[in-house]
Amino acid sequence: MVQGSPIVQIGVILLSILGLWIGARLLVDAVVRLAQRFGLSDLTIGLTIVAMGTSTPELAVSVDAALKMSGDIAVANVLGSNIYNLAFILGIISLLKVIPIAESLVRRDGIALLASTLIGGIAIFDLRVTRLEGVLLAGVFVAYTAYLLRANQSNSTVATNQSLGGRGITRPVTERVAFRGRDVGLLLGGLALVLVSGDYMVLAASELARSVGISEWIIGGTIVAAGTSTPEFAVSLVAIQRRSLGVSVGNIIGSNIYNITGILGVAAVVRPLLVSGLALETLAWLAGISLLMVAALWTERVLSRLEGALFATSELIRWILGILGLVG
Repeated sequence: MVQGSPIVQIGVILLSILGLWIGARLLVDAVVRLAQRFGLSDLTIGLTIVAMGTSTPELAVSVDAALKMSGDIAVANVLGSNIYNLAFILGIISLLKVIPIAESLVRRDGIALLASTLIGGIAIFDLRVTRLEGVLLAGVFVAYTAYLLRANQSNSTVATNQSLGGRGITRPVTERVAFRGRDVGLLLGGLALVLVSGDYMVLAASELARSVGISEWIIGGTIVAAGTSTPEFAVSLVAIQRRSLGVSVGNIIGSNIYNITGILGVAAVVRPLLVSGLALETLAWLAGISLLMVAALWTERVLSRLEGALFATSELIRWILGILGLVG
């Protein structure tokens, strides 16, 4: 138990966020080099490898919360992170640079985002997620990831065949790089740092909620959710600077799909999750934001600065209303 004044608990949470960010970056950098070694495309890396890597804090926090029977923090962390990813991170990214969106990302992965939100919502709707539902959710994520990897392999084969057929030189899907032995140490060290930081964050967030009279659901859906999403924010910013839009946007979409299927599923398998009625309000907000985001991307294949500003503002409003106790 992390005891002390609210200021001490907030300090522990901030240090935990720093640990989560550093650990996730070490882990993601190592894993991305491994993925590039096998010739995965930027978009596929963003949707799978980077998404899972940057969501390691959410996994650590939600599983740890499940073990401590804090179902509200486990589920609020997932739903809150998904809202924060879509509304705030993509919103801020688009303020820095207008983001053109690939058609495949909108049609295939936009639909997958909405479908995963619907499936996760069905599991949460009765305010509990059973082990069986957890297994099914995790299975959905495994199937989606397998489909992406198979599609990447097919695209790579087509590109190679066209190049060999003499129809022009086709660059490889992504440059293959060496995966050094040092990367294994960075991967394991990053994972350990994420797990320890996630444990301290859950303890401090639970104690903070009790000491200041704010529900665990609100704390989990705002402070903890934003904290565990710092790796997504950092990776998306760096990817934009490096002109890797596939990694930047794919990281957010893939993280959301992974959060509500893979992470929620694994947490429920560890221990069935019981949540408060506030979950339905947050779930409705997530569904609305997801629909609006996919619609915005579908219409003009771009996320404009105005749209980004509106999405980011909506997240600030949600935080204020949540802290005031007006919404979940």
